[in-house]
Amino acid sequence: MNAMTPIVAAGRPEVEFRKGETMRLQPIRAFRAVNRLMKDKEDTAAVFDLMRALSGNAIAKGYARLMKTPRGGRIAYERDELNDRLMDRQWLESFAPGTVGAAYLAHMDERGFTADGLKEISEQTRDSQVEAAHPLTWYARRMRDVHDIWHVLSGYRTDALGEACLVAFSYEQTRSLGFGVIALAAGGKFGKAKNGQPYRAAIRQAFRNGKAAAWLPEVDYPALFAEDLEAARARLGIKPPTVYLSIPPELRDGAFEPATTE
Repeated sequence: MNAMTPIVAAGRPEVEFRKGETMRLQPIRAFRAVNRLMKDKEDTAAVFDLMRALSGNAIAKGYARLMKTPRGGRIAYERDELNDRLMDRQWLESFAPGTVGAAYLAHMDERGFTADGLKEISEQTRDSQVEAAHPLTWYARRMRDVHDIWHVLSGYRTDALGEACLVAFSYEQTRSLGFGVIALAAGGKFGKAKNGQPYRAAIRQAFRNGKAAAWLPEVDYPALFAEDLEAARARLGIKPPTVYLSIPPELRDGAFEPATTE
């Protein structure tokens, strides 16, 4: 490759965004997706369907904000694909114990997750354009791929309450309506669990924590992975999820788990 060779996203389709297509909300589709998710908290496809239905202009606004900062502009110029890095096992294993990178790898291994798992589900979403060659779809991929990194940074695990809290946290970071709808719907369902646990208070705190933290979409994640986890949380203003942590782990699925009988 010489200096005049353009950077090309090999194998990615081209896409044209029209205002009517990118701004139009799809409330019926969103309603159906929420119903699916409330019946099955593991239905990740419903999450992506809901996010597509309520995407509005959140991605365009997020990308525009990214471009207004020197670091964000550099990141957008480089167009680093986080998924490729997060699927590089050797790279992940290079981080010392106690770092963000080591905590991320432990988080993924403990659950049997891979970054490609979210990628594959997102690609299956009806009329998804996330893998297209376009600055906005690159940003959308970035927002998809940081999900489990934000689990690690925020301290919310992958039980039902942890996921509800993380989407509340993410709403304040992205202003994506889909995240807010999921958080509110989950709060309503958790409110039906009559076991005295402060589920809704945990979700409300997650909204506050997301709002108080630094703007995470512009973080240089490859550099962040080498930082000490607790030092990174402090630098980014990510407060501990004290209400969530006060709830016993075995009760964090609350109303999402069917009652058992002896």
